[in-house]
Amino acid sequence: MNNFISVLLADVNDNVSDFWTSFLPVFRYVLFGIVIACAIVMIITTLMQSNDSSQSLDAFTGGGKQESYYAQNKGASRDSILKRITIAMASIIIICIILFFVSELIAGAKA
Repeated sequence: MNNFISVLLADVNDNVSDFWTSFLPVFRYVLFGIVIACAIVMIITTLMQSNDSSQSLDAFTGGGKQESYYAQNKGASRDSILKRITIAMASIIIICIILFFVSELIAGAKA
């Protein structure tokens, strides 16, 4: 009876091991593809943002207070949307890189 249980447990461990050895390489390729796609999107959105260097001088000249409609609705502006996309892409890249290295650790432990 003990021999039968040990054979069953060995078979279950082999199946789990086979799953991880076949799943982890595919998972790492998917993560790598997501990182590359997010990096390309992040580069494009960073280049599309306007280069408004006058805001840095407003602290010295005192011209920072604007009461225009555009200044009040900056959250819906094009630059604000591009900034949020850039931050989201950077966050996704960081999460994918952490998952990639965790999967490397798991693969190293299974080997």
